[in-house]
Amino acid sequence: MKTTTLLATLALALGATGLAQAQTGAAANNYPSRPITLVVPAGAGGGTDVVARVLADQLGKRLGQAVVVDNKTGASGMLGTQAVARAAPDGHTLLVAYSTPVFYVHHMFAKVPYDIRKDFEFITQLASTSLVMMVNANVPVKNMKEFMAWAQQNKGKVNYGSYGQGSAGHLMSAYLSDSRKLDMTHVAYKSEAPHIQDLAGGVVPWGLGTVAAAQGVIKDQRVRPIAIFGPRRLADMPDVATMAEQGFPDAEFNTVAWFTLLAPAGTPKPILQRLEKETVEIIHSTAMKARFQVFGLEGVPGGSAQFRKDFDAVDPVIQKLVKISGVKMD
Repeated sequence: MKTTTLLATLALALGATGLAQAQTGAAANNYPSRPITLVVPAGAGGGTDVVARVLADQLGKRLGQAVVVDNKTGASGMLGTQAVARAAPDGHTLLVAYSTPVFYVHHMFAKVPYDIRKDFEFITQLASTSLVMMVNANVPVKNMKEFMAWAQQNKGKVNYGSYGQGSAGHLMSAYLSDSRKLDMTHVAYKSEAPHIQDLAGGVVPWGLGTVAAAQGVIKDQRVRPIAIFGPRRLADMPDVATMAEQGFPDAEFNTVAWFTLLAPAGTPKPILQRLEKETVEIIHSTAMKARFQVFGLEGVPGGSAQFRKDFDAVDPVIQKLVKISGVKMD
């Protein structure tokens, strides 16, 4: 009797497993069965939004379904990121995120409403960019030597903006202020677009941002780029020197901002593999490289394995940057 019961239980378990596998295979074969949503945990007009919309256009053509962008701002990107973590793991809701909610927040916040390693599948990095240090056109500086002299003369009176508490722009600006004892005050914006608008309008005199978000006001000469926070000069700004070239060799000034593609944990492997394949091919394409370059971006067609490897490598560097900057939030 016991043997019969055990065999019956085993048969039911195997049947359930087979059914689940069949359902997963069917879902993968029919994917995508409806429009795909790319959730961007940042506002429209910023660097992440630009990357997501360029990707959405190309991915939609390849998958034969509409790919729409949904901007969910708030809580340093955690609001939109959490929404994807809780979404159905069927490949129809994906996350296009910048560095802050993926790489930074777990070092700065006591409570993060998701575990980036456990609650997500890493599909691929999309692009990287070095941040550009910019000043309002009325600030009388053209390089870091002049900026330091101006900052010292106005010590305790200067504000700087960033595209969110705990953003890469915030951390590196705070590090510059703290390590050089400039006594500056941080002004946080909900996303990059309003930050750049206020920088151009003179509400804040300086800040860090992406070329993707700032190219219009740079072209109109309402802001002036004075330094690249990254390992090398940007192709479309060859005359703007890096921090290292201007006498600031700190490794913290070489941290690039990444744009990444993730899916909710539990998304079927065949769907993940297809998304990775299509996205990597898009990033490799000549057309995509040209479009990225316009926005000061470099494609990072590494795939899921490289994404996780880079995440593990950069994690301790970011932890150090957060510690040195003293940026901690409840």
